[in-house]
Amino acid sequence: MAIESMTGFAREAGTVATHAFAWEVRSVNGRGLDVRVRVPPGFEQFSEAARKQMSAAFSRGTLHVNLAITSAAAPARPRINQDALAGLLDAAARVPLPAGMAPASLDGLLAIRGVVEIAEEAEDTASVLEKPVLAALDRLVGSLKQARLGEGQALESVLAGHLGTIARLTGEAESHPARSVEAVKARLAGQVAALIETSHTLDPQRLHQEAALLAVRADIREEIDRLHAHVAGLRELLAQGGPIGRKLDFLAQEFGRESSTLCAKAGDPGLSRIGLDLRTTVDQLREQVQNVE
Repeated sequence: MAIESMTGFAREAGTVATHAFAWEVRSVNGRGLDVRVRVPPGFEQFSEAARKQMSAAFSRGTLHVNLAITSAAAPARPRINQDALAGLLDAAARVPLPAGMAPASLDGLLAIRGVVEIAEEAEDTASVLEKPVLAALDRLVGSLKQARLGEGQALESVLAGHLGTIARLTGEAESHPARSVEAVKARLAGQVAALIETSHTLDPQRLHQEAALLAVRADIREEIDRLHAHVAGLRELLAQGGPIGRKLDFLAQEFGRESSTLCAKAGDPGLSRIGLDLRTTVDQLREQVQNVE
């Protein structure tokens, strides 16, 4: 399975008769899944449908979903009130006309108020839009899924690059000459000799015992082993894919702890530089991991 980013955008629109609609969704990082839907008044049924579909398709991220609907005025349709017209014709037929007066014409009768009515076509807009709007919602979920997968593919490449750098720096720390037994002995022997030279009251045997303890405490073998294990674990997670963001975040924190300890224990400028580079790369890794679903 591929990994998904929690960031993405999608839009799906359509028209039905005199109505136009458009779904938009913007997805950003979130600790869990938070679906926020806005629809026009009177179309609340679409809000619940959007919430259910988004919740079924995604496991993390803050999703801002918006539905916009615009409707053009329906064309006016004239309607003749047949009863009113019939009543006028009947009444006109029973009225004696003076000499020279023409009988009532049709256009005259139609001009009388109430004979011709202008009625707008009545319709239930939500019912008319239901099927196309829900179909567009299905497409919207798919479009957002593809957008997040595309972002996830780019994100996976970045994470793999940081992971490669961490593995390389860990190897450099492991093989650094300052970690050799001879180098450690020489460094501690010099420190002990300097202390004895400055103070003749110090017990040389006790100093050597303390130096041995310091050598054990300064050893970074455990940190290096754990860093190698974390590199293998993160590679396994990336190969597994899916919603692994929380696990990646945990491993990134572990990387941070080990790199900080390595820096603290490094008694050599070369090892310290490696430790600082390691911490910088781990910080970059942790920042990118926050985007993974």
